[in-house]
Amino acid sequence: MENFATADLLDQFPETEVLLPGLSTFGGKPCFYGQAQTVTAPEDNSFVRKALEGPGENRVLVVDGGGSTLCALLGDQLAQLAFDNQWAAVIVHGYIRDSQVIADIPIGVRALGTIPRRSIKRNKGSIGEPVHFLGVTINPGLWVYADSDGVIISKPNLLL
Repeated sequence: MENFATADLLDQFPETEVLLPGLSTFGGKPCFYGQAQTVTAPEDNSFVRKALEGPGENRVLVVDGGGSTLCALLGDQLAQLAFDNQWAAVIVHGYIRDSQVIADIPIGVRALGTIPRRSIKRNKGSIGEPVHFLGVTINPGLWVYADSDGVIISKPNLLL
């Protein structure tokens, strides 16, 4: 992985969008980047699992859970699945669980926080639709960069 700093990238490419603060770092890989794949997960992580079962190809799964505090949309099993299938990271506009285990999995994980309650599987949600949260609309294929300063979103790959 190339070394980068979101602050430097933003200085160089000021048109780059910045997610508003609010996400915390949980995974064992605090700095990551990759192309976005999107999932909507309305208090149901069925489509999160479906996406993570496919090849990650070093992409970042961006999950819009609507910020719901009612359940976790990612746990240690899905984080391990993401790592095993070569996803670079999972960003959740919602909550996760099993954070102590996830901290030891070498994958990027960002979320609003933690809650121990798992989601109920009702097969609700979608893959590949634009998602909007923390001030930015994220479409599949956009580039996501994250480090200790935050998360930025770009149409072109800024590291070429």
